[in-house]
Amino acid sequence: MASVGKIARRSFLIGSAAVAGGVAFGVYAWRKPVDNPLLADLPEGATTLNPYVMIDADGVTLITPRSDVGQGAVSIQTYLLAEELDVDPQTVRTSFGPASGAYYNGKVAAEGMPFAAWNDGLVSRVGRSAAGPAAKFLGLHITGGSTTVPDMYDRLRAAGATARETLKQAAANRYAFVRADLRTEGGAVILPTGDAVPYADLAQEAAALDPIEVAPRAAEGWKWLGKNMRRTDMVAKSTGTFRYGGDLVLDDMIHATVVTNPAMDGGVVSVDDAAARAMRGVEDVVPITDGFAVLADNTWRAMAAARALAIEWDVPTGRPADSDAMWEAHTAAFIDDAQDSRFADDGDVDAAPGDLVTAEYRAPFLHHAPLEPANATVLYTEGGTQVWTATQVPIFVRDAVAAITGQDADLVQVHNQPSGGSFGHRLDYLWVQQAAEIAVQVPGRPVRLTLSREQDMTHGFLRPMAIARGRGTVDDGQVRSLDLSIAAHSVTESQIGRAGLPAVGPDVAIVAAAWDAPYAIPDRRITGYRVPAGVGVSSWRSVGASHNGFFIESLLDELIAEAGADPVAERLRLLHDDASRGVLEAVADMASWNGPLGDGKGRGVAFTIAFGVPCAQIIEVSDTEAGIRLDKLWIAADVGQVLDPVNLESQLSGGALFGLGHAMHAEVTFDNHRIQQTNYHEYESMRLWQTPQVEVRTLETLPTIRGAGEPGLPPAAPALANAIFAATGTRLRDMPFAKSVRFA
Repeated sequence: MASVGKIARRSFLIGSAAVAGGVAFGVYAWRKPVDNPLLADLPEGATTLNPYVMIDADGVTLITPRSDVGQGAVSIQTYLLAEELDVDPQTVRTSFGPASGAYYNGKVAAEGMPFAAWNDGLVSRVGRSAAGPAAKFLGLHITGGSTTVPDMYDRLRAAGATARETLKQAAANRYAFVRADLRTEGGAVILPTGDAVPYADLAQEAAALDPIEVAPRAAEGWKWLGKNMRRTDMVAKSTGTFRYGGDLVLDDMIHATVVTNPAMDGGVVSVDDAAARAMRGVEDVVPITDGFAVLADNTWRAMAAARALAIEWDVPTGRPADSDAMWEAHTAAFIDDAQDSRFADDGDVDAAPGDLVTAEYRAPFLHHAPLEPANATVLYTEGGTQVWTATQVPIFVRDAVAAITGQDADLVQVHNQPSGGSFGHRLDYLWVQQAAEIAVQVPGRPVRLTLSREQDMTHGFLRPMAIARGRGTVDDGQVRSLDLSIAAHSVTESQIGRAGLPAVGPDVAIVAAAWDAPYAIPDRRITGYRVPAGVGVSSWRSVGASHNGFFIESLLDELIAEAGADPVAERLRLLHDDASRGVLEAVADMASWNGPLGDGKGRGVAFTIAFGVPCAQIIEVSDTEAGIRLDKLWIAADVGQVLDPVNLESQLSGGALFGLGHAMHAEVTFDNHRIQQTNYHEYESMRLWQTPQVEVRTLETLPTIRGAGEPGLPPAAPALANAIFAATGTRLRDMPFAKSVRFA
């Protein structure tokens, strides 16, 4: 195919005109085109116009490289491409594409930098501009940090526009028309005669042309974006016909589950597998790292046999064994030698005037606990390995499997799958490594590994526990100073370390949403302390902001109460960022905020910026004989530009309710190195009858577009705690709140 060869030689660069920097890494290297990864495994008769568009005789396939973990990532990526390419988003085929550095995420790298979202100074702009080149050179094909929309917004529209115009040029050349006289509709080029030429008929000719780069269409001309639209997966998910990674079936597939040391990394002393091997359908019991795998003719029988294994486990050393010891380790971390960061240090908190307020807050370990259990299917042969799994980090998965099989990474293919939830869980891939260990012991047969709920929940990497010590002063009815110290494990150290990469410098996640809160408090200091590594920890929905929002907004509320000020008015006085003031004013207007309610009712307010999105929430509660009842929740957030109003509201309200449920009930505790919460009955969350009525308002004042999968979570817990204080006079400083109050 001559056209394929031509594209392979010149590669392809989407949106090259938009590249403005790259000085830190070399302008040439940053601007250098990325290879089109679709060319490496192009199906017979197919053509690719760029890394995001493939065309064959059956039509168009759109590549949507950001993983879908239930947040609608495939849907919005499809609409971004379809808006420019003029194909039907509801019927066009989609694929996650291969694991490739061509799909690097330039926005997620910026989240790890110590630059506040509201800071648009020169140093911040230069620092953020380095994130894109760094992600490109590192090949960060990753989904996370609410970056799918911000990262893909320009790239996918540019890819669609370029493919559209190149196809039009192919038609113009064939039929002797001027490209400007042609239009596109329904996956075809429409000639001035009214005849429609399907893209499939033009693809080969278009691939032989130099790509025609044009600016994407202006928002005023959008057909779908910015309007209420149906998610592309809505019908299938509503009718039970949607297929997740765990639904995959391959010929000659063998089913597996694993049992590993409940203490994680403790090792095995001995095993008696006779009873398990004798059970119906069991084919084998094989060793894996830290435990064993049972192979059977279906998953149920594999899990039943796994329970019959008699294993004596070894006990790990060198880390705290129970929750009390872990809290003690965190308490001991408030020392100079453990200081990780001090990104905010304004004025002199030690000399600040006024009445002193002190408090300590705690947040426990948390599970991700997605509904779909972790699973992976791996087929190993001497010539290469194929992996089917839902993952947010396909390149990390590819490299981890290659390390197990001993093959070059190029011989490992990762077929990303839709996920039945994640909340950060699919950023890890221990179960994929286990599936690969099993597969090399049964070469030539696909192995589908499914973890039991108990195995998954007792061996996942957790949201870190954290302690915050706060103090501040109030003077003349105003907040005068705020000093917050936070001790936690480093998510970056743990998570990046598992990928075999070094974690350099301070971990911004330890203090995220606290150090960069845009409050103009005269004397302000935010310090992060790194607790020595213990159990493995991971990114959890909104990462460090998930507990730091609770810490800083609870402390600020206590200071405001001590000052005798209004919680909304004093926050508005302190906020120096216009967008932040805007969402707080909006949520106060939504709730008709006018002071205390009385009669056993209370309202609490909280504000945070997470992943660049300012979000304010007000919760109204009632103190009833049955317990605290959550009556209503108001949410206001500014995302810069709204692409999918319905899904945006769902993400913000879903994030808030997720945060509320965990703040009310959830915690993970340890005894003798073992997680005690093994399934949902021991890991409570909000029940349907406890859910408040939710109202959402979105603003569009920010200069750039932002994501919304996580920002709705951080303000929820402090807003609830502050509401309960307003209703009962009881301050809640430890999560889960159900340890201190009863919920109706």
